[in-house]
Amino acid sequence: MLRDHESEEMYLETILVLKGEKVAVRSIDVAERLGYAKSSVSRGVNLLQDRGYIVIREDGFIDFTDAGAQKANTIYERHNVLTEMLIELGASKELAETNACRIEHVIDDEVFDLIKNHIEAKSK
Repeated sequence: MLRDHESEEMYLETILVLKGEKVAVRSIDVAERLGYAKSSVSRGVNLLQDRGYIVIREDGFIDFTDAGAQKANTIYERHNVLTEMLIELGASKELAETNACRIEHVIDDEVFDLIKNHIEAKSK
């Protein structure tokens, strides 16, 4: 269930990742990926719909609204950039992924942009 900003972002990121893996995504897919009860995910997904981030079609499949797609892509970008930075610093992929998930929800936009610019400059 969505209790805070981090949970909302985690659901959006999970839906985005699943959409990259599957033709269509349902609440049950999100529940299985996160290891949460179907009822909790159903409530969380309904809250995302109420907040204007997703649409749940009549067939139960989830689509992003423009605002939801934008927010999900921003979250996913943060995750990837932070993971890459932590790996460059010497963290294992697993450790980097876990910590990027934590950091991506609390980092200031200004600090994230500094990290992103640093990573992009190194790859040129």
